[in-house]
Amino acid sequence: MKEQITVQGRSKIFNIVFVLINLLGLSFMAMGYHVNFEEQKVMFLTIGLISMMLSIGGLIIFKGKLMMASVARVIVGGLFIVSGLVKANDPIGFAYKLEEYFEDGALAYRVKELFGAPGFSLEFFIDYALILSVLICIAEIVLGVLTIIGGKIKLVSYLMMAMMVFFTFLTWHTANCDPDKKFIDRDTYAITDPIAGIKLDEAPNNEEITIVSRTNKILVVDELKKPQCVDDCGCFGDALKGSVGRSLTPQESLWKDIVLLYLVFWIFLAQWIIKPNTGRQNLVYFGSSMLVITFFSWVFGWYFPIFFAAASIISALWILRSGGKLFGNHWMSALVVAIICVFMVSYVLRYVPMKDYRPYAIGENLVDRMNDGIEGQFENLLVYSNKTSGEKRELNSASEEYMTSKIWEDQEWEYDTMIVKTIITPKNPSIMDYNPVINIEDIGKEENALLFMQEAMDSLMTTQYKIFSLEYESYMMTPVEEYDTVSFSATEYRVEDTLMAVDPSISDISAKMATVTADKIVILVSRKLDEANWSNIDRVKDVYTACKEAGIPMMMICNANSREEINQFRNENELPVPAFSMDGIELKIISRANPAIMILEKGTVTGKYGFRSVPSKEKFIKNHLK
Repeated sequence: MKEQITVQGRSKIFNIVFVLINLLGLSFMAMGYHVNFEEQKVMFLTIGLISMMLSIGGLIIFKGKLMMASVARVIVGGLFIVSGLVKANDPIGFAYKLEEYFEDGALAYRVKELFGAPGFSLEFFIDYALILSVLICIAEIVLGVLTIIGGKIKLVSYLMMAMMVFFTFLTWHTANCDPDKKFIDRDTYAITDPIAGIKLDEAPNNEEITIVSRTNKILVVDELKKPQCVDDCGCFGDALKGSVGRSLTPQESLWKDIVLLYLVFWIFLAQWIIKPNTGRQNLVYFGSSMLVITFFSWVFGWYFPIFFAAASIISALWILRSGGKLFGNHWMSALVVAIICVFMVSYVLRYVPMKDYRPYAIGENLVDRMNDGIEGQFENLLVYSNKTSGEKRELNSASEEYMTSKIWEDQEWEYDTMIVKTIITPKNPSIMDYNPVINIEDIGKEENALLFMQEAMDSLMTTQYKIFSLEYESYMMTPVEEYDTVSFSATEYRVEDTLMAVDPSISDISAKMATVTADKIVILVSRKLDEANWSNIDRVKDVYTACKEAGIPMMMICNANSREEINQFRNENELPVPAFSMDGIELKIISRANPAIMILEKGTVTGKYGFRSVPSKEKFIKNHLK
């Protein structure tokens, strides 16, 4: 009689022990490759490898494959739901990360290198980054739910395996990207393109440029370039950075995906024996997976995933039970979950992320976030090698041990190299590029109406001579302290007047400190004026009027192509708001919506609105100006 395959296998107790040992061994393996456990690496890897080999052998002997796959389903399913939901909370941010990978020198470079295809490119996908972002997020959540309820498990296992192989390749590329290594990149230019002319001129004297072919229409060029290494895979969006203070390192991301790939592999192996859940199994898998989801929700400091996951799983099971012959199947379960995801993604795309993990979230103090970096500490070590045994010693040249050893005089030892050991890993502050500026030549009546601009201009005033050049018959301004009779001889120059004027060495004025120290200031943010949705411009104008009436300064920070574009926007919309410029990438971080309004009180964000949620004048006054 054929042995019946059950979750318990041949021994429930033994298989539970083997599963625990297997997961423990997997943890030791991951820890063994972590930089924090470098000194225990050999021990951890040995324990991990032995534990995994013994437990896998035990699971095979005691028919525990289904139990291991069941545990994997709970962990993988729960993590897929949370991971997908965290990214779905900010699909635009995830799209930005995908765009980084689609750049020609990013992920495409690895394909060019591995397969010898210098013309390969992924830049075509940049225009579809947001669509792909949404699809990946929804796919993760749907696959996570189906894994937990045991729906279409064969198809799901193949899809999850393909997804994890791709993600593991992605994080492997990120972890092993060498920014100094060069690769051959092939570009095609129209012969009329000015760049084509530059390449033709450079090729004879530049060994890194090779002309592949040239016709009367196109030029094909091979060029050695450096890759664009992505330092953050974006696996959990900004959630980890915003909750625990940092994202996973590339190496940690790689091992996270290796662990997930390993667990998915168990599901893949057991796909033929995994059946749709019974009613009792649904209770077990639902409860277990909710524990996993609750844990990660606690890590991310966001408990909405608990309710979202519960609603998604219960909805999938409800349609399966109540849908009848037409709708009571796992295809419809997947569709129901996908529809729930679409509603959620549509909401955050129309408004703002439900949970803002960025340093400009409501409640964050910008000054604190500008100063939350960690200065690194490093130690220079001299490495000496024993000529006989090959033993190596690392010594700090400034230490007493080094001086007393006099190792440099010992004929048995020879100097090898110098290494830099990290004592404290440096960390950049959360906000690095917040700096709204304006060129002095662009200052108009709108900007001069701001008190801090008047104070800034006054501080830049210096006493200067108005000097007339006899040779060129033109005037120039020179600070008094820089004037001397040798440089400005009476035969060539004539001092006409003494005036107060702006220091000529200053070209820009920064509003950075003024905005983060103001008692209250309202900022209109637009990363691109010509691409912004100004359908709610009347509400924005109402906010401007309310601020003016209350004596609260309001300004705009944008990334315009020119000052003419800013002036045209203000004139067309009758919105005379003072305007400053800033890096477009930082504006993307401030708000995903374009435009958006941010309210600061002594540097703390007390309100933020996407363009669709700008309040009426009355509500704005009630919430922010009283």
